[in-house]
Amino acid sequence: MKKSLDIAFFGSSIVSAYWNGAATYYRGIVKALHHMGHHITFYEPNIYQRQEHRDIPDPDWCSVKIYEAQEAILEDLMKEAAKADVIIKASGVGAFDQWLEEKVVQLKTEQNLVIFWDVDAPATLERVDKDPVDPFRSVVGQYDFILTYGGGKPVVDAYTRIGAKRCIPIYNALDTDTHYPVAPDPRFSCDLAFLGNRLPDREQRVEEFFIRPAQKLPDKEFLLGGSGWDDKVLSPNVRYLGHVYTKDHNAFNCTPRAVLNISRDSMARFGFSPATRVFEAAGAGACIITDYWDGIETFFEPDNEILVARTGQEVIQLLEELTPERAREIGKAALKRVLSEHTYGHRASLLEQIFSEQLEDASSVAEKM
Repeated sequence: MKKSLDIAFFGSSIVSAYWNGAATYYRGIVKALHHMGHHITFYEPNIYQRQEHRDIPDPDWCSVKIYEAQEAILEDLMKEAAKADVIIKASGVGAFDQWLEEKVVQLKTEQNLVIFWDVDAPATLERVDKDPVDPFRSVVGQYDFILTYGGGKPVVDAYTRIGAKRCIPIYNALDTDTHYPVAPDPRFSCDLAFLGNRLPDREQRVEEFFIRPAQKLPDKEFLLGGSGWDDKVLSPNVRYLGHVYTKDHNAFNCTPRAVLNISRDSMARFGFSPATRVFEAAGAGACIITDYWDGIETFFEPDNEILVARTGQEVIQLLEELTPERAREIGKAALKRVLSEHTYGHRASLLEQIFSEQLEDASSVAEKM
């Protein structure tokens, strides 16, 4: 009989997507695990005004514990988390990250699993590669697993080289409860929309794939959503919305003729790292234009389920040729593909198998001793 697991999860935030792109990824994974009968406690620090910019109240599919970022408080939380069957420390919590990485591995016993879940593996690996004394090097091999947001074989190989016992990509996916087709909303009417926070390792690519095409297509309308773009110089045909709350994502994806995905620099270099937004947009039936990265065809069929641009000039060409009818066909095909292969239910089933097999193996070894 399948065992219900208690899972302790230290991450940035599950209730707020404010300056926190991993929020919808966490929600999808955790909710799917809950539906399988597991109990998850999500620990998140009260930082960066995320609690003032919540997207959701505390959900009924996990216990949320918000804490002040103080070492004494974290010490008490460690004692509580030590009782769990699976203890997860995600990358980019935002406070006491190195401390948490070192403390979580100290909770390892023969009966539990300790896991580092890297939601930005390319950036982590590039940082560690540049610094031979990076503190993370000393603990990476002590985790039972390294789980990653994506990255495919290049990320698995890179983690193996720095001592990981086992690295398994758990790709982004679609949360069918929150992302689905809705009626168009005039607020988001345009020819091309992009949603993403302003980050140093993405900005140059946003200029190439979004801002310059907008400048060169003055007769078309563009829409920019996300935090941090307030002082960016934009052409008159670009409307800037600021932070777009999760409740508006479906309309944001459904309404434009096409939506644009732009990878961060490191994710584009490693490949096999589709952003959460790709699956969310596909789940809403959007016609997606994405910048090129290795492995796209693993998730969607180019030209039929997704459009691919290697340069900003190719974005321009795609927009000039894209009819409303063609956009709808691509969106329908993307929705069909994502529902059949790329939901969080699919990802959670893989996770459950990984956890169960490892815990059963550990239990068998313990019984023989």
